[in-house]
Amino acid sequence: MVHNQHDIGMGQSVFLNGKLRRRHFLQFAGASALITGVLGCNKPEDPIFDKPLVNTDNTIDFNDAKDIGLINYIYVVQQIEAAFYVKMIAALPASLSDMQIRFLNDIKTHEIIHREFFKQWLGAYAISSLDIDLSSINFNDLTAVFTAAKNLEDISVAAFNGVMAKAKNQYVLTVFCQLASVEARHTAWFSEQLAVNGFADLAKLAPLGADAIAGFDVTLTPAQVLDGIGKFHKTKLNVINL
Repeated sequence: MVHNQHDIGMGQSVFLNGKLRRRHFLQFAGASALITGVLGCNKPEDPIFDKPLVNTDNTIDFNDAKDIGLINYIYVVQQIEAAFYVKMIAALPASLSDMQIRFLNDIKTHEIIHREFFKQWLGAYAISSLDIDLSSINFNDLTAVFTAAKNLEDISVAAFNGVMAKAKNQYVLTVFCQLASVEARHTAWFSEQLAVNGFADLAKLAPLGADAIAGFDVTLTPAQVLDGIGKFHKTKLNVINL
């Protein structure tokens, strides 16, 4: 069940409305996203794209020595997330509190920033804008749409976790780490909306491979992620060296 600001108990209300904890945590996430954007402009530390290439066939090469394939792979995930939130925000139910609406708009803005950041960073190396298909999601059911949002955020975090060790460039790794922390805050917030104290319930991610006892989050391979999000786009991707 989705909880709004008026449904939760006194203790939970204090938690959600704490001046530092919940009120500002998405603002911190936004700051992280902006910092990442600044890093993206720091071209002297970004020696990845040193010769021209136009990605005409949506190639994602996971054996690329300069991490261009990894970046394009994450760009796929960010395109889907951004499109999802744009559609969600376009038809929010009246039952949501003002705070929930503000947070959702913040998250939508974060994901659009992420998408545009990767698009600008990749330039001519980027895959095309995806033909997004979100028809499998019931946007008229708030619980369904919040669940879909949480699942997408979980996949995004798992995607970042799965490529950290694959990044060959320190600059790329820094960007991935920063954005992963933003996505983790998103999924924590949606978990809390779906169940009180759900933000800390790592056990629910056990089916995806999380280990609550050891404190390990979900890590998914690119093949697993691309398979899981394939239903959300119709664009043919040329994935090689997976």
